[in-house]
Amino acid sequence: MDGMKLTAPTMEYDESIQAYRSEFLECGDSMDGTSRLRRFDSTQDWLDYLKEAADDEVSVSQYVFVREEDGKVVGMLDIRRTANDFIEKYAGYVGYSVCPSERRKGYASKMLGMALEIMKSFGMENVLITCYEGNEASRKTILNNGGVYESTVYWQERDVYIERYRIDLTKSPL
Repeated sequence: MDGMKLTAPTMEYDESIQAYRSEFLECGDSMDGTSRLRRFDSTQDWLDYLKEAADDEVSVSQYVFVREEDGKVVGMLDIRRTANDFIEKYAGYVGYSVCPSERRKGYASKMLGMALEIMKSFGMENVLITCYEGNEASRKTILNNGGVYESTVYWQERDVYIERYRIDLTKSPL
């Protein structure tokens, strides 16, 4: 899958980021891995929020997955470099989503694979990745990247079951 890059978001991708956001808002789907993009009508305001959030308890690195031929943001991903109880139980170390119109093209698996390489370069060794029970696409994405099922937990606040998977970056072929 040449011609794709995982990079930090910048104003260079303003129109594509807003198109990504709009598509999710129109279909009512969750925007996982976007660090609260849903709340921001302005890309600049979102980028400013990301800078401010860098000082929070949980260090997050935000990425956009860009198709280089047309500059379209087809996916987003955030890496949580530190954890708290919520991340350790429910959220995991990576959140990601693919634009609804771009799904079923292998983008999520490629994006997660690239993220695992970045996580390894950060010195991370054993990462938790989660998905909602019944989310077959996300489960396959995790399994395609070496995920090993650990457990399923109930998240009472959202009334959902969360599947938890581990990827040992010291044993992966990255």
